[in-house]
Parts: sequence; C-alpha cells; structure tokens
Amino acid sequence: MPGAPIDIVVGVDDDFRVRESIESLVESAGYAALVFASAEEFLKSGALAEAICLVTDVRMPGMDGIELQRRVGFERPNLPVIFISAHYDDETRQRALDGGAVAFLYKPFDAAELLGTIQAAVSNPPEDRLWDDFNRLTAEHSFLMKSDT
Repeated sequence: MPGAPIDIVVGVDDDFRVRESIESLVESAGYAALVFASAEEFLKSGALAEAICLVTDVRMPGMDGIELQRRVGFERPNLPVIFISAHYDDETRQRALDGGAVAFLYKPFDAAELLGTIQAAVSNPPEDRLWDDFNRLTAEHSFLMKSDT
C-alpha cells in the first residue's frame, strides 16, 4: 500500500553473521530491517528518525553500544533499545538497563526471545514506558518518600 508507514527495526553489530540474523528475523516478522556494521554508520545514515526499535551490540570497534544508546537518547529518548552481547558483564548490563534499555540479551540469542522482546517493546507506547520507569524508580526509592512520623 503506497504511503503506508513502514516499521523499521535497526540492528547494529560489527559481526556480519549477527547482522544477517537480525535482518532475517526482523523481516520474517513483517518489519523492515536496516542493519549497520557500526554505531557511527548508523548515526550518519539518518535511519534514527524512522526507527521503531534499535537492537545493538555492546562491544564494537569505535563507538560502543552504551555510547550509542546515550547519543540516541538525545534525539529519540523513547526509542526502545535492546542490547545483545557475547560478554557476560554485569556492570555493563546494569549500565545499559539504567540508561533505559528495554532488555539485555546474551549471544547466541534465542530468535523467539529477541523477536518477542522487539514485539513487546514496540507495542508498549512511550507513555507506558515512562510510567513503567516512574513506577520502577518509585519502588526502588520508596524509602525516600516514607515519613518518619
């Protein structure tokens, strides 16, 4: 249908096989896929404005995924970001989640899990994600709100 909006999921990973897997998986679910070998290539492409979800590796040459997430947040603070990583690093995982990532999956990722995560992320409106963040932060810091009286 001409003029219909296209749901674009972006994948950023320096490993060609991972990019190929993301592209194939995303397209099998009916989304358009754009994949990039680096964060810099993605940011220069202009695809950020059209993306409905970003799937990115953490460790890449040049700009890493955490810095990419930070930069994406300036222009698209509500864009769902999903991390995939071959490295089990709790500190990096926590930084990504604290930075607003909707998920952090480990490679080799399960195709159904990644696709389900993408579908959940894009079906959860930004307003709901903001409320989810608010409720999570409120629960985490509820001791600050309690009165001593």
